[in-house]
Amino acid sequence: MSNWEHLTLDELCNFEKGTTGLASAVAGEYPLVATGAERRSCDTFQFDTAAVCIPLVSSTGHGHASLNHVHYQEGKFALGTILVAVIPKDANVLNAQFLHLYLSRLKDIILVPLMTGAANVSLSVSKIKQVKIPVPSIAEQLKVVSLFNRMDNEQSELSDEISTQQELLKKLRQSILQEAIEGKLTAQWRQENPDVEPALKLLDKIRAEKDRLIKEKVIRREKNSYSPNIQDDFFQIPSSWATCILGDMISISSGDGLTAAQMINGEYPVFGGNGINGYHNQCNTFEETITIGRVGANCGAIHLTPEKAWITDNCFRTYYCKSAFNRNYLIWYLKYLDLGKLSFKGSQPVISGQRVYPLRTFFPPMEEQKIIVEKIENHFAMCDELEQQINESKTNTEMLMQVVLKEAFEK
Repeated sequence: MSNWEHLTLDELCNFEKGTTGLASAVAGEYPLVATGAERRSCDTFQFDTAAVCIPLVSSTGHGHASLNHVHYQEGKFALGTILVAVIPKDANVLNAQFLHLYLSRLKDIILVPLMTGAANVSLSVSKIKQVKIPVPSIAEQLKVVSLFNRMDNEQSELSDEISTQQELLKKLRQSILQEAIEGKLTAQWRQENPDVEPALKLLDKIRAEKDRLIKEKVIRREKNSYSPNIQDDFFQIPSSWATCILGDMISISSGDGLTAAQMINGEYPVFGGNGINGYHNQCNTFEETITIGRVGANCGAIHLTPEKAWITDNCFRTYYCKSAFNRNYLIWYLKYLDLGKLSFKGSQPVISGQRVYPLRTFFPPMEEQKIIVEKIENHFAMCDELEQQINESKTNTEMLMQVVLKEAFEK
């Protein structure tokens, strides 16, 4: 690139701001370039050429300078009012695709540092005009574009393959969990350990623990008498296992509200539906507690708090009989149940005991619960290794693209 001539964009291109208001645009046959990745449509067009379209406002706002996308568009198209079209004056001197390739790949180095403003961060056309770019011969530009298109196609194929592998890995995890919870992973273990105390005998311990928690006013006795919600696809459980409703296995109660200001400073993690949201100087639980997302996008999500934490009203704290259930088994089982699918579909998803408690459920003897946890964690550890390999392949593919482009621009 050191042997290539460097010229300003003002010398090489014409600049024209978009004239189409995105809110008032009428859908039509022509592409409408906006700041986002997807094209909208418009019934009129402003340009009939090849151009690089640069947003003039920050993609994230809030005082932060960023550009998520620099677009390439050709033919007849409309352009949003907060973008500018950069059009080569002479296609025999500067190829628009080469220009787009250079600016889009180096936007964080070349364009983003030119953005100014406190709250409303923007990029001025005058500053874009002063950007200098390398200008090799048109033959070399087309060679770089061709190289990129070939690499881009190969990367897309690799990305599709990686996405397929990730989806298969997700299904593998689901299958492992399904077989574990159905007792299939421990079938041989049961044959080798036929004298284990059956889970049915744990029900007395569960009822006694629940009565104790009610007497101590830790939980409240449910007002309604719940009938089991029988699933049509309920499978045949091993003879040593027990069935009940989820309301017999666990009790849930909402956490305590907390303002955003109270989550800024403190030593105790604050748990909402999506896990840790901040830190507070007080705690409302003094033992490791299983939480269930109660409301919002993370409805049904399962997390485990440390001994001291604050549990908000965006999730439930879970009470269970520790002499009847292995904690990690219960965590895996609650994840398997996918409680979020039981949510009320209002303005935002919400789950409640009325939906959760009647769910017909089952559990193995205490000893088998521990073995199930071991097998799940061993199988998932192998899945984690596979996922790491997949992610490394994805990273290596992206790095290879960057290296090839860097070498192309430095020739």
